Amino acid sequence: MTKDNEQFAKENEEAREEMAALEKEDEVPSDLAEWPDGRAKNLTFGSAGDEPYGEGATAKLGPASVEHHEDGSVSVGGEQVDDPENYKGEPIPDPRETSIPGRPDPVD
Repeated sequence: MTKDNEQFAKENEEAREEMAALEKEDEVPSDLAEWPDGRAKNLTFGSAGDEPYGEGATAKLGPASVEHHEDGSVSVGGEQVDDPENYKGEPIPDPRETSIPGRPDPVD
């Protein structure tokens, strides 16, 4: 194995270890700045095993059976919930309307 290959393998192993440590936490980070950087940011959360979504690490991301309907209602496991707001995340900002630090402002 060449020195470059060894370094690449070492960096990949460190990235897998960093993601494994994140998956062991009680909650996933709510702020994008708290997620891993470097090689680890390109790894998929919860991809270490063959567990179905909602089991293992992905259980922290919320129930797999959440369904959002066109009328704004939400059901979990086929049953309507009383407060759909509890199942909505923060809105994703429109990049055309929001400046992003380190990125030039959009051009109309």
